Amino acid sequence: MIPIVIIIISILLDGILTNILPYTVNNLSIFTPMFTILLPIIIYPFYIKEEKKYLITLIIIGIIYDLFYTNLLFYDAIVLFIFGLIMIKLYKNIGYNYIKVLIYTLLGIILYELFNYLVIIIFNLVSINLLEVIYKITHSIILNLIYVSILYIIIKKLPKKYKKVRIN
Repeated sequence: MIPIVIIIISILLDGILTNILPYTVNNLSIFTPMFTILLPIIIYPFYIKEEKKYLITLIIIGIIYDLFYTNLLFYDAIVLFIFGLIMIKLYKNIGYNYIKVLIYTLLGIILYELFNYLVIIIFNLVSINLLEVIYKITHSIILNLIYVSILYIIIKKLPKKYKKVRIN
């Protein structure tokens, strides 16, 4: 139940903040929300030892995100699935604590934007250069780190029966 609440809040906040905050290259915004894209990092503690359910949840989240925000059916479903696989490996091999979650968040933002850049370059969709991608990455970091930090603290304070991993 708690992961569903986090998912709904993340999807809604993505939509609300995207409409409120400027996010184009010429605007001076340092707040570009990527809350839904970072869900694989946030919700994994609720799916330890249920990787199949976790990956299916991420695919569904990706489809919903595509339908509401990108109009690229299955694009973000595939991206979130790949992120989910990466998160499973990272959490099993490296672990889960506050600093690691922040590092995973930074890596998630960088990987997502670079993956988008590669897809845009490969399919020649729009004119974009690497400086614009770096701009998007740097202007996504602050807001998303704050959001992930708040959720980490909330998840850490939850009773143990709601999560399947001990959070340091």
